[in-house]
Amino acid sequence: MIKKILNGEINSITMAAALVAFFSLLSRLLGIFRDRILAGEFGAGDTLDIYYAAFRVPDLIFNLLVLGALSAGFIPIFTSLLSRGKNKNNESAAKSGNSEAWLLASNILNLLAISLIVLSAIGIIIAPFLMRVITPGFSGEKLELTSSLTRIMFLSPIFLGVSSVLGGILQSFKRFFIYSLAPVFYNVGIILGALFLTPFFGVHGLAWGVVLGAMLHMLVQWPSVRSLGFRYQWTLDFKEKNLRKITRMMGPRTMSLAITQINLVVLTVIASTLKSGSLTVFNLANNLQSFPVGIFGISFAVAAFPTLAKEAFRREKLVEIFSSTVRQILFFIIPSTVLLLTLRAQIVRVILGSGHFDWEDTIMTIDTLAFFTIGLLAQALMPLLVRVFYARHDSRTPFYIGLFSVAVNIGLCFWLPEIMSCKVIFSPFGGVSACLPLGVAGLALAFSISSAINLILLWIYLRLEVGRLDEKRILVSAVKIVIASAACGLSVQGLKLVVWPFIDMSTFLGVAFQGLISGLGGIAVFLLFCRLLQSEEFFAFWNSFKRRLPWNKLETEDKGEARGI
Repeated sequence: MIKKILNGEINSITMAAALVAFFSLLSRLLGIFRDRILAGEFGAGDTLDIYYAAFRVPDLIFNLLVLGALSAGFIPIFTSLLSRGKNKNNESAAKSGNSEAWLLASNILNLLAISLIVLSAIGIIIAPFLMRVITPGFSGEKLELTSSLTRIMFLSPIFLGVSSVLGGILQSFKRFFIYSLAPVFYNVGIILGALFLTPFFGVHGLAWGVVLGAMLHMLVQWPSVRSLGFRYQWTLDFKEKNLRKITRMMGPRTMSLAITQINLVVLTVIASTLKSGSLTVFNLANNLQSFPVGIFGISFAVAAFPTLAKEAFRREKLVEIFSSTVRQILFFIIPSTVLLLTLRAQIVRVILGSGHFDWEDTIMTIDTLAFFTIGLLAQALMPLLVRVFYARHDSRTPFYIGLFSVAVNIGLCFWLPEIMSCKVIFSPFGGVSACLPLGVAGLALAFSISSAINLILLWIYLRLEVGRLDEKRILVSAVKIVIASAACGLSVQGLKLVVWPFIDMSTFLGVAFQGLISGLGGIAVFLLFCRLLQSEEFFAFWNSFKRRLPWNKLETEDKGEARGI
């Protein structure tokens, strides 16, 4: 039974997304716990600025080499090889088809591992130079410590690279349980580093925690991949046709990721020149806003990708899968945006407002989170649209669109932080009117604007390539969800006022209680309005969930996708 749960194949996009979303939720809850520990222990200041800056280059290497190959080429081609094996009439031919897939897996695993080891070694050597370029606002001991942490973190891309190949295999076989569990172990490693390694190694313990998390991310997936039939082979055939095909496909994708990473580097450069703690606030607010994006946007995109790759050139089926997935994402992300916007103060104070994370840090994070929230819808839909292009072996279009949107973002990043914003700042001691530059909040606003531009252009070009994308049905669903979400937001605001006189808002429990009651009330109103408006997505998700309850009969072949679920 346990083996079946761990390694069972999941064919329904909705249920696969639900599983990925559940573990994404668990992982991100651990991430929130991690951020609370870091914020309470160090506050929004130099120490965490150093920690987040040290991530940048190792993360850049991982994204360029690993994600470029896997997201653009490995999964579609590996899946096609598996399908070819399944379509054979006899068992020996099927095994031959799978053997070709396993050979490809070993080949790309070896290529990535060697490349990552070489680049990480180079990075360790030239880390001080890199940090001087990326963090021009740092100097002296702060710059030296950033370089030291960066050298340690250069070990993590090696483990994550191997792990990502294993994860690509699991996705291709639609084994989402273990794949979804890996990020949980990654955060566990970082938390262990923060709790148990920092007392002995100081801030270096945080970097070793990242390496530990990367190693756990890899180890948890290995047994499941091996059970599917994978046996590692030492092979490095650069002329192998499938490897060459992946290499050609990953070129534009790597360039696309490169401009994204350049975008993040520019943000780091600018944030390092702003007020101390700005880089920390940007990362903490980004982690909070990425919570719903990861749970709903990325989870559905990941779950749909194998099916999109299979049906990429059957237009009607592709549009059906795309439309149903978009509508399910909208069903979750629009109310999440409203809840995050209306409860951002409570969320920030409850999650981060402890220890050395003072009131000024809280205000900066609340403002930054508000501007991030504006682009939440775009960020949630982009992973799906990009994967549709990749499924159709087109990685160039997302690259050019990404290049343009990142150029817009970088331009805005140099301008928006300097814009003056006048508001009344409330604190436990009263309120005061002030006009201040947007600062780090301006970086979040630039990010949201460029994300919206990216989404619009992706949609337009996909429509030109594929044709109509079932926009009428998507629009009808979106209108119903927006109406229900507006009712949710009004309910949250009303409940906050109702609860406020009866609690002590200067305490953790008081703020948490206000946020919890208001949030639950808002969700209940949202679901009620979806029911009254006959939202197709509400009933689809609920029925899909009910069919899989343990007391209901399970079907051996899920037909949910054919019904648009």
